[in-house]
Amino acid sequence: MIMKNRQTLISLSIVVVLLSSIYYIGTDGFTAYTAETSRTNQLVNSQPEFPEVVLEDSLNREYNFSQFEGQYVFITFFYSACSTVCIQLEENMGEVYEALPEEFLGEDVTFLSISFDPERDTPEVLNSYQQYFGSDGETWRMARINDDQELNNLLDTFEVVVIPTDDGHFTHNSAFYVVNPDGHLTAVLDYQDIDSAVDYLLEELED
Repeated sequence: MIMKNRQTLISLSIVVVLLSSIYYIGTDGFTAYTAETSRTNQLVNSQPEFPEVVLEDSLNREYNFSQFEGQYVFITFFYSACSTVCIQLEENMGEVYEALPEEFLGEDVTFLSISFDPERDTPEVLNSYQQYFGSDGETWRMARINDDQELNNLLDTFEVVVIPTDDGHFTHNSAFYVVNPDGHLTAVLDYQDIDSAVDYLLEELED
């Protein structure tokens, strides 16, 4: 009886070890508890380069993304007609912006909110919208990409999901995206975790 119980315990232990190993591999070492987290981890690990696009900002300026070469760029994707998550997204971005020492802003890091609704988000609309969040249009810019192919390529590269709905809005995912001075994506951060985003930026900027 004792021998049988011992064999049962050994068998159970083996099963637990095997299941743990499968879980570990399948979740990137216990760090990916959901499919979304696993997808994000794979995206960051691949460090895609920000594709070359032409931005048109709230001050009617047009320029290539390469203008930010040598800086970190802290990015969100939004549309101004959004009445739900985009507001919280940009408010939280504003808190990260306010938490950084002023000496870094515009020199070592630029904040950039990119609209994926260029038809409605004209420079005039963006200029009005940014005033709600404390964006100065320089160290924190709001811009659109007028070329559909360039916009879609960017969204695909950074795996930003944007699905039009029947009522003229969009279903989309939301996060903070960090592009390093070489133009590669190095982090996708939880937009609701402001402290972690600030800590991440400070660690990079002060390195």
